[in-house]
Amino acid sequence: MIVPETTSDTLKHKINPSMGLAEPQSVLVLLYTPASWTMLQNDIQMGQSEVTCMMGLVQDQVWMGSQDSVIYIINTLGMSCNKQLTEHRQEVTGLAVDPRDGNNSRLVYSCSCDGTILQWDSISLKVKRQFHLSCDRLLSIQIHDGTPWCCCGDSVVELKKNGTPQRRITLPDDLRSMPSSFSCVVVIPEQGLLFTGCSDSVELCLWQTNGSKHPCRRISLPSTSGITCMIRVKNQIWVGCRGWSSVGGYCDGLLRSRVLVMDLDSLAVLKELLAHSDNIHTLCSVEDRYVLSGSARRDGKVAIWKVE
Repeated sequence: MIVPETTSDTLKHKINPSMGLAEPQSVLVLLYTPASWTMLQNDIQMGQSEVTCMMGLVQDQVWMGSQDSVIYIINTLGMSCNKQLTEHRQEVTGLAVDPRDGNNSRLVYSCSCDGTILQWDSISLKVKRQFHLSCDRLLSIQIHDGTPWCCCGDSVVELKKNGTPQRRITLPDDLRSMPSSFSCVVVIPEQGLLFTGCSDSVELCLWQTNGSKHPCRRISLPSTSGITCMIRVKNQIWVGCRGWSSVGGYCDGLLRSRVLVMDLDSLAVLKELLAHSDNIHTLCSVEDRYVLSGSARRDGKVAIWKVE
């Protein structure tokens, strides 16, 4: 298949993390720490369950959440797991720090699918505070200006500092009548806006964070069957999508799973990037200079894209 010019101009490199394995594996989570694009070590064994989320903290520490409810702390210098945090009781789905503090933050937030949110002291590794959010399934957490924002299957919730809900955004009415759920959210605090995506909807919804009950704008995305992940990079929104084909809407092994690049001001789609033959699972920003995309098992590759 001929790769479109926009893709070839933007694609920097592709990595196969399943090299040497009997079959490709899904790329579920990506995290960049400053280094070269070479594989230094094939794997680090931690339990028997899948990694669900990752976060870099200080220069030599990576926190990893797992389906087995454990948070594993990796020392990147020795590439070993030397600590485990076991306070969660269900699958850990998210890790976050306040972007104002960066990787040197002393406060770390973690969440699990049952609605539990823990605030950690990253030095003592003790839980400082614990909240519980009543929701369908807690998928992820992010912190903006000290305020936690939670993406749940049935809602996006802004929490007060004491952990009680301050604002709740629910699925649009037309999506509630079908088996749909939120898959990802991007908060733009300085503009009072947030973007939401659903894995089975082709529309990206834009909301005002002042408590509006309906999206202020709905943007139909081209050539996709759903939205799986999103990140903000500079003045752009990068959107990872489910695979699409002209037959039945299913991925057919061709380069049909797109990464879409949107301008934050005009909300126009600037680029449609095709480098994966299965659904996009995860996106990761590399110092706002590159974006990494990882895909599901049929493809199992990591693509490295230039940011303009």
